[in-house]
Amino acid sequence: MPSIASSCCGSVGEHQPAVSGQPLGGQPGTGQPGGAQLSDSQGYDLVVQQLIPGYASLARLAVALLAASPKAGEVGAEVLVAGCGTGAELVEARAQRPDWRITAIDPSLDMLEAAQCRLGRDGIQWRQTRVEELEAEACFSGALSVLVLQALPDDGTKLAFLTALARSLQPGGQLVLVDLMAPERSPLQPQVQAAWLGFQRASGLSEQQSREAALAQGLYPIGVSRLTALVNAAGFGDPARIFQALSYEGFLLQRPA
Repeated sequence: MPSIASSCCGSVGEHQPAVSGQPLGGQPGTGQPGGAQLSDSQGYDLVVQQLIPGYASLARLAVALLAASPKAGEVGAEVLVAGCGTGAELVEARAQRPDWRITAIDPSLDMLEAAQCRLGRDGIQWRQTRVEELEAEACFSGALSVLVLQALPDDGTKLAFLTALARSLQPGGQLVLVDLMAPERSPLQPQVQAAWLGFQRASGLSEQQSREAALAQGLYPIGVSRLTALVNAAGFGDPARIFQALSYEGFLLQRPA
């Protein structure tokens, strides 16, 4: 992957101290989806796969969708990974589109270091920051945000995050957004919740571990109607659903050309 030292978003910022062992989902703005403790990237990835149906395919699908978009499909496109976590999307991006010039951001130093250990420092522009602080104006052809919005309260913080993402994209640029969504009111919802716990136990988590790693702990899921209102206010068109596994859903958003 080529170096992106000349990226329109500037050079890599200085790392600031961060606390190790962050709870999954306890650090707003990172792709940390639950309540279990993080000790290393392999342990994190294993726990997430045990908690989230379809997680093993999410990164591959997200990258493939973005790579098929008109803007990010171009050779050498600049792509933002907002809340890169331990680097699952970065691994897939490097495999599928080694020509992409990638900026990976996360407010957690632990997460950035885990991703750097996994991928190396070269060929990716690493920034310990939030997208709201990136000050990127129409820099990127596309962006990925997986399991990030769910950690932000709906008190203006979600809107600020989405607005910053829209602002960072070129006109016509697309965002792949994947998050835990608030369940629809349905008499079948208790069955869905039971299936979720059953999936976790079948994946290797005990009942006690499932309770301790409650996926909604510290998270702020919203419904599709609220998401639509937020993304429209942020500057995107209506969301197009491209993935669903129980309460986890993925959407393709586009900044109007």
